[in-house]
Amino acid sequence: MIKLAELLAIAGFKLTFLNSHHNHERLVKFNNIAAHFERYSGFQFKTITDGLPLDHPRSGNWFLDMFEDTMEPKMKESLREVLVNSSPPVDCIIGDGFLGFALDVAKELGIPIIFFRTSSPCCFWVYYSIPDIIQAGELPINGSEDMDRLITTVPGMETYLRCRDLPTFSRRLDIEDSIIKLVVKQTRKSLQADALILNTAEELDGPILSQIRTKCPRVYAVGPLHAQLNTRLNAKHGESYDHISNTLWEVDKSCIFWLNKQPNRSVIYVSFGSITSTSREQILELWYGLLNSKTKFLLVVRPNSVIGKDGEGEDVVMELMEKSKDRGYIVNWAPQEAVLNHPAIGGFFTHNGWNSTLESVVAGVPMICWPQFADQHVNCRVVSEVWKIGLDMKDVCDSKIVEKMVNDVMVDRKEEFAKSASEIAKVTNQCVNVGGSSYSNLDRLIEDIRIMSLK
Repeated sequence: MIKLAELLAIAGFKLTFLNSHHNHERLVKFNNIAAHFERYSGFQFKTITDGLPLDHPRSGNWFLDMFEDTMEPKMKESLREVLVNSSPPVDCIIGDGFLGFALDVAKELGIPIIFFRTSSPCCFWVYYSIPDIIQAGELPINGSEDMDRLITTVPGMETYLRCRDLPTFSRRLDIEDSIIKLVVKQTRKSLQADALILNTAEELDGPILSQIRTKCPRVYAVGPLHAQLNTRLNAKHGESYDHISNTLWEVDKSCIFWLNKQPNRSVIYVSFGSITSTSREQILELWYGLLNSKTKFLLVVRPNSVIGKDGEGEDVVMELMEKSKDRGYIVNWAPQEAVLNHPAIGGFFTHNGWNSTLESVVAGVPMICWPQFADQHVNCRVVSEVWKIGLDMKDVCDSKIVEKMVNDVMVDRKEEFAKSASEIAKVTNQCVNVGGSSYSNLDRLIEDIRIMSLK
């Protein structure tokens, strides 16, 4: 969202970036983000409540469980207030595509709204198709023997999408489940907006974009956004420009100095994103697999992200750090874009969040995919089966499998994966350069917003 906002600020729009108080506080804690955006005339940050008490932990499934009853009514009211009191009046809203209430407020106030879905187009399309999958009798899933059965009712994905690759909430036996209903409702509502922005390129997701356009003709594929932003900032300011970090965690840059001492393509980078938690047992399986593979590794373990009994999680991390000194390096949080673009990195062991997946694609780094929830299972299947730039490790966490997959990507099939990842990186990077599909689509989006504003 922030990268898209900066791209629109470069184009000369006056922007208000509206966030929850909670997320904004985390953002300014670890970044000079407010100072960074002062260079754009008319750019301001505003915040509204997310509807939860200040001391709410905001972890686990809290979002889906509390969204409709607790959060949505309060956020809707706060959003309406901000829009009504805005001076000058708002010409256009770009809303997070999961927050369907923004559409209701926009329509009520007569303001054009474009939704930005931040997950992958493939996952968006699967979410949209869930009622059709249920109607065809392909859900619910009948036990573990059913997991590799093909799902044939998602147009464009009939040949490779299995039950195992559906979002995890699809595994619930109750197809009337409230979370399934919420996700479908918000997804289908996205298509009632004036247009849809997706963080991908025509060359990466063309067949699925064609399917989505049958439901919403105005779709702007403007990604990967981080690469598009780098292109436009470098054109405007040159290579020396200070790119903003938009992380919610404190970055440990010492890992870059460690990487500088390692040979080219010799290190596997292991990170499972900003909200995934692992159990003590899982982190040990992963660690032993990494250690037994004989490959050097850079492992990210966020504070409090290992779940153990009575503080055991933190203890095990300290113990692993001590034992890893010769072979690996462990940090709380890494500057991911810089890490993935470092010549020492040869593979990425990832949860397949969409940002991480795209950052790996742009950097030309093959992946080992260990998805946890949301869009990650679908993304993992696309990486391994459609783009063929990684291996799929979903639903298992076993040191022997970890060891084998690390060896495949880093040793035994290294050249095969490096070649396919490098080819897809080349195509993707061309998309965000002048004349590329994503570059042109962003120009078209900017022009269309200007026309909306004039109306």
